[in-house]
Amino acid sequence: MLQFEQTCLIAADPVTVEHCIIEPYSMRQWLNPMLECQSMGPWRVELGSRFRFMIRVPPYPALECTVSDRRSGIIEWSFQGFFEGTDRWECRIHPSGTLLVNCFRFDIPNPWIKAGFNLFEGLTRHDMRSQLQRIKTLAESRLATGKRPRDE
Repeated sequence: MLQFEQTCLIAADPVTVEHCIIEPYSMRQWLNPMLECQSMGPWRVELGSRFRFMIRVPPYPALECTVSDRRSGIIEWSFQGFFEGTDRWECRIHPSGTLLVNCFRFDIPNPWIKAGFNLFEGLTRHDMRSQLQRIKTLAESRLATGKRPRDE
């Protein structure tokens, strides 16, 4: 099993950061533009909620995910398909605000897909860092303006 873990210190409270991660309007702002997150049913990010993450490139491969851990400050999506594993987001209280930890643990069972992924592994790590920076910018701007993502 591979594990990519990234962290980012954000000058905003954990509730603001968590809202930026889970609310659909905010998610569209920080998620890689080549990805789309679709709720399979009403948008709810609670234990058992199902989502589809689709790559916006033909043939539009999608990965179905289920929220497998959901507590205050924690959301974890579990997935099975061309990737099998978890994508966990944790907002930890820090004296300067929030330490955001993103841990992507996965296997790729198909050797062809695994070989293709290995060619782009560096891009995946870079994308994870970029997403955290976009969340940081979003959360800190919300704190500065006093807006919560749901206000928009």
